[in-house]
Amino acid sequence: MTELIKDAKRYCNSLTKYSRYKTREVNIGDIPLGGSNPIRIQSMTTTDTMDTKATVEQTIRMVESGCEYVRITAPSKLEAQNLELIKKELRSRGYNVPLIADIHFTPNAAEIAARIVEKVRVNPGNYIDRKKFQTIEYTDIEYNSELEKIRERFSPLVKICKEYGTAMRIGTNHGSLSDRIMSRYGDTPLGMVESALEFVRICEENNYYSIVLSMKSSNPQIMVQAYRLLIQKMEAEGMNYPLHIGVTEAGGGEDGRIKSALGIGTLLEDGIGDTVRVSLTEDPEFEAPVAIQLVSRYNERGKHQQIKPVEVIPYDPFNYKRRQTFSVYNIGGQNVPRVITDFGQSGIKGYNDLSAVGYYYDPTPDKWNISDGAPDFIYLGINEPSFELPNGLRAIYDYKFWADKKNKSDSFPLFPVNEFIKSGDKSQILNFVAGNINSLNDGFLNLVKNDKTVVIVLETDNLHGMPEQRRVFIDLLLKDIHNPVIIKRNYDNINFDELRLFTATDLGGLLIEGFGDGVWADVSNITELTKESESDENILVKNLVKSKETKEKVINRVLFGILQAARTRISKTEYIACPSCGRTLFDLQETTERIRKRTEQLKGVKIAIMGCIVNGPGEMADADYGYVGSGIGKINLYRGKEIVRRNIATEYAVDNLIDIIKEDNNWIDPK
Repeated sequence: MTELIKDAKRYCNSLTKYSRYKTREVNIGDIPLGGSNPIRIQSMTTTDTMDTKATVEQTIRMVESGCEYVRITAPSKLEAQNLELIKKELRSRGYNVPLIADIHFTPNAAEIAARIVEKVRVNPGNYIDRKKFQTIEYTDIEYNSELEKIRERFSPLVKICKEYGTAMRIGTNHGSLSDRIMSRYGDTPLGMVESALEFVRICEENNYYSIVLSMKSSNPQIMVQAYRLLIQKMEAEGMNYPLHIGVTEAGGGEDGRIKSALGIGTLLEDGIGDTVRVSLTEDPEFEAPVAIQLVSRYNERGKHQQIKPVEVIPYDPFNYKRRQTFSVYNIGGQNVPRVITDFGQSGIKGYNDLSAVGYYYDPTPDKWNISDGAPDFIYLGINEPSFELPNGLRAIYDYKFWADKKNKSDSFPLFPVNEFIKSGDKSQILNFVAGNINSLNDGFLNLVKNDKTVVIVLETDNLHGMPEQRRVFIDLLLKDIHNPVIIKRNYDNINFDELRLFTATDLGGLLIEGFGDGVWADVSNITELTKESESDENILVKNLVKSKETKEKVINRVLFGILQAARTRISKTEYIACPSCGRTLFDLQETTERIRKRTEQLKGVKIAIMGCIVNGPGEMADADYGYVGSGIGKINLYRGKEIVRRNIATEYAVDNLIDIIKEDNNWIDPK
């Protein structure tokens, strides 16, 4: 049976069979994009574009790390002109990597660059339109008049690109939608899509089709919805342009990798994406290996087990809505998604094992202290601890072991589907029942449909696991079954980098669909780190390994990081940090780390750290507070979208930021 999804909700070839979404081929130098070509890897320099030597050297490091395209900022005519020297030097040294000029605000720089490099990137939100955070009501006549101004100012660039064979990326960013677009469409994925398509239509009027599109946001949920909607709208207008995918301002380290993988991986699972850029607040040569790990996972994906096709999507893939469930104990209903940490292999041998996951025992008052990143349940299999668990923490045991326990008050059983059906010894409060797409059949689902003690633990051994699990959720919706579901994934001999990227894709991709009432990762072994690079991130990880950080601690932290990135459970401060570029006015990596050390105790607070005004108030639209470069050695501080302190000297800026947070009564002293 073929998959016949209604056009109103169609955004990919198939929800169940892995298949690359076919786009038109666009030539970018000697490396074509889209069509049947591999998914390309790219990144962006962070050097001053006027420093030819530094930019060339960094570009070479990026190419050697796996970049197939390199983007360089051109904020003015001078930088655009210097791209010629950079390109000449690279070619003289044997590097023919296609170069992309990144343009904001300056059409004249774009027109110069388009004659030099292989591709230009323009942001429709600030190329001609502007964002001043003004609410203006446009009549149709006024709106169309503004469009005509854009047509007049943008068409010269289109004609130059057409003449010189230069490709163009029309790259919308969620945070930099113009006031005109905001007035009509609001701060929405639809506004992002329409912002880009206005420019595409002008290109097509000039018979120019060497176009790549992107829909970036620091919120993976918004980003995924926008790309899906873009495909739908393109198809409605007979377009099929290749897609550049990425999560903008993802930040650095573990959080940046998880957030990037959640957004990028969710699209890759559905065959969406022709080129990938992972935006980390780290040196750009450390971005490509992460992107390569994400992309290479799909090289053999077409060999997966078949999954029953989807004919009707019973939810809206363009808008988030959490699947409605009833509450079982503290799972489902209005509860935040729960975290289950797996101690099934090792058991718990002492208090230190629990302190690794956020439960700290103080013997003097005989009291447990609990962190915001402590799991809600621990799976122990057949390993019972020698001490009483903290109040609020419940153990999960294999059902036969649980049945033999004298005291069952602090624990619950885990059944396979077939054993649950025939077992007479069950909890009257909470029973976990584990199964996959085959065992969770109609007979079982009809049995538990109205059982307010049953939580389903959804497993998969399919290479195409996320879509298979999504298929089960679709069946639950179609059959009006409201039992809570824990999403569980099993991994064997996975390295630390893969753990973060793969779990973020597999679990996070379902969470941002509104599916899942909890997460669980069973990892048999975390192997040695890959030796691809010596980034600060890998050095940090190696130090953690040297300090004997436990497998359970790592997995627990990653699971909470996934929930945070999916915006389904907030357990820590969130940092929206740009990856730096030649426009940046201060050391982003150093500054981000300094702010993190001072504010990491502020659970739920979102702080944006932006290198310049281009990535300033617009790109941090989601943040509570902003730290934005306004000039050399000067910082503007924001409360939401409003500047509250201007041109603060860098050495005083972090203290001033903390003062603003304290003024709002959002400050908590670190423990």
